[in-house]
Amino acid sequence: MANRSIIKTDKAPAAIGTYSQAVKVGNTVYMSGQIPLDPATMELVNASFEDQAVRVFENLKAVAEEAGGSLNHCVKLTILLSDMGHFAKVNEVMSRYFEEPYPARAAYAVKQLPKDVDIEVEAIMVTE
Repeated sequence: MANRSIIKTDKAPAAIGTYSQAVKVGNTVYMSGQIPLDPATMELVNASFEDQAVRVFENLKAVAEEAGGSLNHCVKLTILLSDMGHFAKVNEVMSRYFEEPYPARAAYAVKQLPKDVDIEVEAIMVTE
């Protein structure tokens, strides 16, 4: 694919598996799911659910910026939660990072996430 490029930044956690932080095709960026890993230490942030959510959105923000956009260029988010009881807090944290009109979004409770974290978020972004 001639117009495909891999997005990689040290400001977000390095991949811990067989994936890229993001792949850009044309002006569309497919961002892999981010969990609350601190990119500097690769240690989990897990003091509270809010701290985890903030770290996840900071990681996504770093990948978006490396790809030439911002979180406000995101058109779709998928949020995976360990418990739907975290849904209200996700909305509150997300409001710090996104402005209206908000991206399309789906949120699911799943049985388990990598490293037993409580949140993972992936995104699709379209740059201008």
